[in-house]
This record gives sequence, C-alpha cells and structure tokens, in this order.
Amino acid sequence: MKKIIGLVLLMLVLVSAASTNSINKNYMHTIQGTWELESFYNYDGQQIIDTVPTTDGYRQVKMFYNGKIMWSRYVPVDKIGRFGYGTYSITDDRLIETLEYGDNEMIMAMDTMRIFTFELQLGDDKFSQISLDEDGNRTFSENYKRID
Repeated sequence: MKKIIGLVLLMLVLVSAASTNSINKNYMHTIQGTWELESFYNYDGQQIIDTVPTTDGYRQVKMFYNGKIMWSRYVPVDKIGRFGYGTYSITDDRLIETLEYGDNEMIMAMDTMRIFTFELQLGDDKFSQISLDEDGNRTFSENYKRID
C-alpha cells in the first residue's frame, strides 16, 4: 500500500512538472499567424542606416501555419501579382523558408535558389527577417506587423 501511495505521489509530481513546462511554452513568441509588411531597413553591416516604408497601395502578406508558409504581394505599378508557397522552420534567431511553388517569376527564381535563410527578430506583434551577405553582415530587412 505504501508503494502504491508513493507511486501515485511521484506520478502527481511528474504530471505537475510537465504541466508547468507546457504552460511556459505558451508564453514564447510564435511566428504562427498572418503578417503584413510595414517597412524595410537598410544596414551598413550591423546598424540600420535607412528605413523605407511601403509605398501607397503596395501590400505584402505572409501566413505561417503548421510548418507551411504562403506569401502574396501586390504592387500597383506591376499588374502581375506575386506569390509563393512552401515550408518554414524557425530557431531562436533564424527563419528558414523552403519554397515549393509560386508565380512564374518565383518558379524561374527557384531554379537557382529554393531555401532562404534569414536572421529572425521575433516579438509578439512584430518580426523582422534580415538578409545577410556571405560574410554574415546584415544588408536589409523586411519588417512585419501581426494582423491575425
């Protein structure tokens, strides 16, 4: 009987610890959701040297759900829309997008590059995907706000 009570108490402690860990994971930032492009930053290697807002009518939206990404872009002066679809993964400081298909220009670009790796700065309602050159220096970023 003492062994059964001991096992039950041990199980309660383990279940309690597991519940606490899963609660903490819910407080981490997540990229899952729908995001709209707000601006671009230009860098001099590490520091922001210029902020460029999106122009009137320009719209780019990214959606991240269950390991899948889809993005679309509308540029008023370009009558052909742009879109892409694929998978994504994130680490603490990286966003990796692997494109599977897209519009005609995207399909042609995928002949040379399918996997895009960015430095990731992720908050609750904003994120930046920062492009790096071959030496690891920041060149520019796309800056998004959460819309869903």
